[in-house]
Amino acid sequence: ELVLGTLVALFSGGHVLIESVPGLGKTLFLRTLGRALGCQFGRIQFTADLMPSDITGAPLFNIKTQEFVFRPGPVFTQLLLADEINRSPAKTHAALLEIMQENRVTVDGVSHTLARPFLVMATQNPIESEGTYNLPEAQLDRFMFKLVAQYPGEREEAEILRLHSRQEDINQRLEAEVATVSSPQEILETAERNGLVRVDEKLIDYINKLVRLTRATPQLHMGASPRAGLSLMRGARTLAAFAGRDYAVPDDVVQIALPTLRHRVMLTAEAEVEGHRVDDVLTQLIRSVEVPRI
Repeated sequence: ELVLGTLVALFSGGHVLIESVPGLGKTLFLRTLGRALGCQFGRIQFTADLMPSDITGAPLFNIKTQEFVFRPGPVFTQLLLADEINRSPAKTHAALLEIMQENRVTVDGVSHTLARPFLVMATQNPIESEGTYNLPEAQLDRFMFKLVAQYPGEREEAEILRLHSRQEDINQRLEAEVATVSSPQEILETAERNGLVRVDEKLIDYINKLVRLTRATPQLHMGASPRAGLSLMRGARTLAAFAGRDYAVPDDVVQIALPTLRHRVMLTAEAEVEGHRVDDVLTQLIRSVEVPRI
């Protein structure tokens, strides 16, 4: 889910939110992806005292020229890891909001455009963790997918231990073992072609039913916004292109429905008390809608 979801978001012009505990290799994954795709990688560690200017950059006074010169912040990259985003207060989240939506940074009334493609991969700890803030609904809705990273299986974890027991430098391994197979320009061209993938009227109706049903489900007191339907359609087009098709099918929508919807809905207080989980409610909802034949 993590690899496919991130790739679909990247080639759809979206962003991803990942919920997981620390130490599951998210930084290494995005660095590896950046090297394979020829994209710049950047990382911001969110903390309680992180200021918006720490993300965007700020004007600095140049003594030689006697002028203020804008110094770009770490957000000026192509693949950005926003680590533990829910450890920062609301004003810092707001700074990231414009960047994700507008693909630009505005400082002192001057806009600075970011390089494309631009993907924010934000990670958050489970809300129960100490020192975390709830992300506002407006920012959650800006993420195309919410992905959940699980602990590795027993064999995978043993393999991780074996690899690290060799005491090899990870940077050298990345350079030696990961080949660059694409470029930012190729990603943009591919993403543009993905927009030409056909979406049947029946499939549009199916997407619309899924999204609207989240607003009528008794266990949910907040349903998904129209942006969820747009994300489903963009993601379905990209999945179809990945499969070599020039048309989207219902399976493309079903495959990404849960990651698209899970962060855009909220359980009622009664549903939480009864022990319902968002994923379970949505899974039942998705299964209840008749899949069209195309």
